[in-house]
Amino acid sequence: MSHCPHEVWGNVTLLVTVLGMRVAGVGGVGIEVFVEGPKDGTPVLFMHGWPDTHRLWRHQVAALSAAGYRTIAPDLRGFGESDRPEDVAAYKIANTVADMVAVLDEVGVDKANVVAHDWGAVAGWGLAAFVPDRVERLVAVSVGHPKAFAEAGFEQRMRVLYMLLFNLPVIAEQWFGMFGAQMLASHRDREAVLAELERPGALTAGFNWYRANASPRTIVNPPPELPPIRCPVMGVLGPRDIALGEKQMTGSQAHIEGSWRYEKIEGAGHWLQLDAPDELNRLLVDFLGS
Repeated sequence: MSHCPHEVWGNVTLLVTVLGMRVAGVGGVGIEVFVEGPKDGTPVLFMHGWPDTHRLWRHQVAALSAAGYRTIAPDLRGFGESDRPEDVAAYKIANTVADMVAVLDEVGVDKANVVAHDWGAVAGWGLAAFVPDRVERLVAVSVGHPKAFAEAGFEQRMRVLYMLLFNLPVIAEQWFGMFGAQMLASHRDREAVLAELERPGALTAGFNWYRANASPRTIVNPPPELPPIRCPVMGVLGPRDIALGEKQMTGSQAHIEGSWRYEKIEGAGHWLQLDAPDELNRLLVDFLGS
């Protein structure tokens, strides 16, 4: 359905015109999808991560839609207006890869540019590896190739020890209730994100991404083998990201058979979409149009 909601998000008042639709993902999980831009525009699929929704990409959606692209921004399973299944296994990356294929099928797109962040980037790498005929180009924001992440060494693993905490049912939820605001201190949409996580089942659904894909065993086990990435890839990193270092991104090149481009946005942290929207938009338009 078409709608023009007037919303306040992160101290920014927006008038957004979108086509919203419901897509049935794996296991019948409902995926809410927001489509903007001309129907004949080059398609761009945006995939967010934890603890966000499609709104994280609002500045990029606005810029690319204005540039003539057709933007497709779903709430990934467990987030926003999409369904939140209770089964932890429902949040395995393979299910989100399949969800995105269903989304592209529903909007009539054979092949899309994919711009992905955080857990969405992990799924984006999976989409490019296992369903290469559906991905034109990949932009990985913050998170490098899964194997490069595993190869990045001791420092990188120490940066993400919080993932072990997130694996603990009940305890993680209680901890976040006490310290979540501090953990998200650098998120420019912090208050809106915290309010979103207070919705019934939302916090546990977000943690289920970690419980399904980043169990304690993954700290010592080798990463899963992925087919090489054959499409052109751009990796973008914010040097102030406290969880993700440069090596896990630059090491991605070894696992890519297509062209590779690496960009750092100085002064930005984990949420580059909000820290430096104009610079990220410039990079996207340049890379996707090249």
